[in-house]
Amino acid sequence: MWLTTFQLGIKSLLLHKLRSLLTMLGVILGVGSVIAMLAIGEGSKREALERIRQLGATNVIIRSVKPDQKDTEDENNSQEQKRSRVMDYGLKYRDLELLTATLPTIDRALPITLVRKRAQAAHNRAISNARILGTIPGYLGVKNLRVRRGRFLSGPDEEKMANVAVLSAGAAKRLFNFEDPVGKRVRLGTMIFRIVGVLHPQGSGNAVPGAIGNQDFNKDIYIPMSAARSRFGELKIIVSSGSFNMERNELSEITLTVSNEDLVSQTAAMARKLLEKTHPKAADIEVVVPLELLHQAEEEKRIWNLVLGSIAGISLLVGGIGIMNIMLATVTERTREIGIRRALGAKRMNITVQFLVESVVLSSTGGLLGIVFGLSVPFAVTYFSKIDSHLLWWPMPLTFLISVGIGVLFGVYPARRAALMDPIEALRHE
Repeated sequence: MWLTTFQLGIKSLLLHKLRSLLTMLGVILGVGSVIAMLAIGEGSKREALERIRQLGATNVIIRSVKPDQKDTEDENNSQEQKRSRVMDYGLKYRDLELLTATLPTIDRALPITLVRKRAQAAHNRAISNARILGTIPGYLGVKNLRVRRGRFLSGPDEEKMANVAVLSAGAAKRLFNFEDPVGKRVRLGTMIFRIVGVLHPQGSGNAVPGAIGNQDFNKDIYIPMSAARSRFGELKIIVSSGSFNMERNELSEITLTVSNEDLVSQTAAMARKLLEKTHPKAADIEVVVPLELLHQAEEEKRIWNLVLGSIAGISLLVGGIGIMNIMLATVTERTREIGIRRALGAKRMNITVQFLVESVVLSSTGGLLGIVFGLSVPFAVTYFSKIDSHLLWWPMPLTFLISVGIGVLFGVYPARRAALMDPIEALRHE
């Protein structure tokens, strides 16, 4: 009986192929959008979380922040004084000494100075927006970077103030294309440096939040801190609109590595208190805790997935309403058929099961096609737009079960309405 009922339901749907396909379309789009939206959202969130993890869960990052120039200008200054005034802001070497001598929870402190933000770098061809960073050998481990060829900066390089440089993958490609840069020379500004190493590419090359000026590790050039101080100095001249301003910024960033992850928040709080002594207004420094950013991003990820799932769930609901609408119309069209079946001995349960089977077949077939659609969309988005996506396995069985449930839920009423028809009245129906 069950097999016959199922075959009869399939036969009835195949008699109206286009109508059945259009009815399933709501379920297909609903299931597909759930899978696709969660995959794309998961991919973007994983990329953001990975960029935050790259900063280090046990790190506390203290950055120099250029204050608003309006806040630093004296209204009584003459225009000529404003043209030549030196703006002194940000972290100092004495801050580094204070932090390392006072905080017992840190393993090491990594100083970084932004030598030039848009410097001229040249080999066979020049690039005008190279970013030059002065740092120490420990930078590699703290920032989780890896050397692809050659080596990173060493202790002797720092002691001798050597004119050596390490290129990021992006800078090496732009300057040398397919050549091996190691051992060759590059001009940074007016200085000549010998290249000793090239780093591995870092992720997708997107800017890392909380780093120097939303730092992109794939575009940097690294030189020893001592060489940066002696060759380039700490005074920067900025020419703008016929006038010039001078800025002095000793350190752009200090990264503190904490011995225990549980002590990160306490270390950040103590660092803020210590720096209030040398930076009373605290307008020129910023403390970033990647661990807190990571927790915040994970919470936002959960909320984002909930929102995406809710929006896509509405599409499933609309698809279910479409199924109910079509099934009610089908019951009206087949009133005489129902009367004949009842007259031949079919029970109300048989009629209910017949129409319920049709409803479930529509929704389940739509669910399967929706899974195929949902799997193809993330691949297409990644291929054409380079946006990372990550397919999750659990939305597929979950959305299929929901689609079957929608078929049962929205098919019960039309099925019961058909079963409760009076056989005599159904036979009279034209």
